[in-house]
Amino acid sequence: MTAFSLDNRRALVTGANTGIGQAIAISLAAQGARVTCAGRRDCDETIAMIREAGGEAEGLILDFADPMAAQGVFDGAGYSILVNNAGIIRREDSLHFTETDWDAVMDVNLKALFFTTQAFARAALAAETLPAAVVNIASLLSFQGGIRVPSYTASKHGVAGLTKILANEWAAKGINVNAIAPGYIATNNTEALRNDPDRNQAILERIPAGRWGDPSDIGGTAAFLASPAAQYVHGAVINVDGGWLAR
Repeated sequence: MTAFSLDNRRALVTGANTGIGQAIAISLAAQGARVTCAGRRDCDETIAMIREAGGEAEGLILDFADPMAAQGVFDGAGYSILVNNAGIIRREDSLHFTETDWDAVMDVNLKALFFTTQAFARAALAAETLPAAVVNIASLLSFQGGIRVPSYTASKHGVAGLTKILANEWAAKGINVNAIAPGYIATNNTEALRNDPDRNQAILERIPAGRWGDPSDIGGTAAFLASPAAQYVHGAVINVDGGWLAR
């Protein structure tokens, strides 16, 4: 077994039906993990891709419109990896942003993330499925302000903060907690930007790597953070952005 192997590990990835979450699930399975692909919609495509490659996967419906949706999921199930990828966004000028949109984003992106991670850690410690690893999906807006996305920005700043406090509390208990801050990744969510010639050019000119990221770029980083190779990495928020923040 190599330092990057996830053999005999069980992982749950939220928002695994498409894009970054799908790529993470595939990457974990490729390193040997048995992956539960969770989403508010079915993850049949992701599961099929993993199984076709010889991996193990199953699906789970979790809708984090209820932030406590994952309570009981981990008890006695043998999970030692959790990837918190599920998230939503609402766009509107801050002058007109509604309480409804604020609460919807904060519930999914921050409250659900915390209580899902709490449930995972409690189960891992009780069952001694250690070492265990949590990988949170943060954002470039964990560091920047953005425009017209006040609740999303606040939630992703919160994800970075929770990553650090949970690392502080759990590192000595055998649970690694880290986060990834993706840059501009070619997914369904960014298709409109990529199809706008002016916006696409402006974005590419800012990225030192000269290209949009591929979801697999995030998947590989997540697999590393979940592996024994990252056993001394705690509380990190790793930018996977082609150099965007370095510009």
